[in-house]
Amino acid sequence: MKKYLILTALSGLLLAKNVTFNEVLKETLSNNLELKAKKLNIDKAKSDLDKARGMEWGKFIFNEQISITNNALYVFGMKLGSREATFSDFGFSDFLAPLGGALMKANSNSLTPQDLAAMQGILAIKPHDLNYPAPRSNFATNFVYEVPIFTGFKLTYAKEMAKLQILANKYKFQRDKTLLALEVLKAYNGAVAAKYFINALNKAKETTNSFVKMVKEFKKEGMATDIDLLQAEKRDSQVDAYLQEAKNKYALALSYLRFLSDDYDITSVGDFEVIISPNSNLKTLIKEALKNRNDLKWMKKNYETMKKKIKFDSAENYPMIGAHLEYGWNDNTVANIRSDKDYWLAAIGLKYNIFDKSKDADIEKSKIEALQTGYYYQYMKKGIALDVRQKYLNLKTKTKIIKNKLTNKELAEEILKKYTYMYKQGMINMTILLMKEADARKARAELIKAKYDEAVAAAKLKASIGDFVK
Repeated sequence: MKKYLILTALSGLLLAKNVTFNEVLKETLSNNLELKAKKLNIDKAKSDLDKARGMEWGKFIFNEQISITNNALYVFGMKLGSREATFSDFGFSDFLAPLGGALMKANSNSLTPQDLAAMQGILAIKPHDLNYPAPRSNFATNFVYEVPIFTGFKLTYAKEMAKLQILANKYKFQRDKTLLALEVLKAYNGAVAAKYFINALNKAKETTNSFVKMVKEFKKEGMATDIDLLQAEKRDSQVDAYLQEAKNKYALALSYLRFLSDDYDITSVGDFEVIISPNSNLKTLIKEALKNRNDLKWMKKNYETMKKKIKFDSAENYPMIGAHLEYGWNDNTVANIRSDKDYWLAAIGLKYNIFDKSKDADIEKSKIEALQTGYYYQYMKKGIALDVRQKYLNLKTKTKIIKNKLTNKELAEEILKKYTYMYKQGMINMTILLMKEADARKARAELIKAKYDEAVAAAKLKASIGDFVK
């Protein structure tokens, strides 16, 4: 049995995974699925650049159209397209015979007035073969190449806008990484705080348990009452409940840390992580923030993009020129690729908007949007300076509080020792002693909370200057 317990303990130690903040941050940035999804926005922006570049090359299209119809217009056009049209398709059979007879009479000088009237009536004949053709199948095959020759520099500005948006999305992704890193640090330090709460409550449990044993011994000697024992046992039970709650919070904190990092082997954490000193120079921090903040860089690229959009919309003031090249075949059979059935077409088109007030409105709107984005950019610069200043002062305050909480904790524990001695000497009752125990327990908890607050405040300051994650 002893061997089994030893092996179980050893296997638990081998399977345990204690992580530092840097380790769990590295895993999170590598494994987090939400971050991977956000990174795809960069690829989407690259697709817009590829699209703009692709439009410069134009498009090459293959068409195959199969149809059958008895529509007179379509049938005649199909026959012309395949170079099969004959005079019979015009319906000549309906007037050649009467026209031929009239011509013979004319040659023999035997035309009568009735014959002349008949000749004039020929023009009113509705040719049956032309108006009611037999159904025809048609196979039209062609290759088309369409390419823009001049777009008023529209494609040029589209490419420049796409490049700016690629950079903007890269900066935005870096900002997303920073926010995730901040969340990881809060979760990590939250787990550390929960671990220290467990340690503090274990110490409190030792104290209250010793009170119960002490009162039981005193009660045997007639130096303590039933009330004293009941009070001590009640406090011991309360601390035990607090301990179970702290263990549950620690388990939940580890679960959240596993979720963020996608590492489900994490079993414990190290110490509090404070990633920037409260003694840093404020002016230097503000200067670094304005240089490093990715959200500011993102806004700057958006501003530059909006200025390019003005030029993009203004391209409508120039003529648009494009070319259309086509080569194909047309026939009533599938095997229509024959030299006597082919055709080609070359065309150049020009489109120029001479008057369009709506176009001017679009340009004016782009100018307003660019100006608006510029104001947001300047406002963000001022906001960042304020943000750094606030977080810097907050960190310094949290650091000072720790010194006070540490002093309070040491004093509370020393007072508890002295009051325990006084109880043993019969100088105070159990109620007062338990009040001092609660004070000591509260002082320990406040110190742990102050350390957590300092670590989070430092993380927020680090994030505010833009170099949390490289």
